[in-house]
Amino acid sequence: MKVVIQRTTEASVTIENKVAGQIENGLVLLVGIEESDTEEDIEWLSRKLSSLRIFSDEEGKMNLSIQDINGAFLVISQFTLHAKTKKGNRPSFIHAAKPETAIPIYEQFKKVLAAVSGCKVESGEFGADMKVSLVNDGPVTIIIDTKNKE
Repeated sequence: MKVVIQRTTEASVTIENKVAGQIENGLVLLVGIEESDTEEDIEWLSRKLSSLRIFSDEEGKMNLSIQDINGAFLVISQFTLHAKTKKGNRPSFIHAAKPETAIPIYEQFKKVLAAVSGCKVESGEFGADMKVSLVNDGPVTIIIDTKNKE
C-alpha cells in the first residue's frame, strides 16, 4: 500500500455535489492499493498512522500523534499512486489492484484504522469521481509505502 499523508486543519470529499466525508484537525490519507497488499500491510500501516508524531506540541515541535490531538482521518482511494511513467507520456497503472481485490482491502483498512487508532475515520467512495478539498497544515506531507518500511 502506498499512502500520501497530509496534515490538515480541515478537509472534505465531495461526490456528485454531496459531501461524503469531512474532518477538522487530522490526516488526509490518499491510499493506493496494489495486488500484493495483504492483511499484514493493513495492520502495519494502521499502527504506523495511529502513532506517527507529526502534530505540533506546545513548543511547535512535531511531537504529537493523531491520537494525542483527538484528530480524525479522511481516507481517499487513489490508484494513481501506482502510476509508472518510465515509458512514454501516458502513465501505466499495471501495479494498481483491480477493484475486486482493492475494494475489500480498502474497506478493511478503514475498519482496522478506526479500531487501532480509536479515531473517527471518514472516507470517499472507492472508484468514484471525487473532489477533495483540504487545508494542508504546515504544510506537512509524508509518503509511506508498506513495501519499503523505512
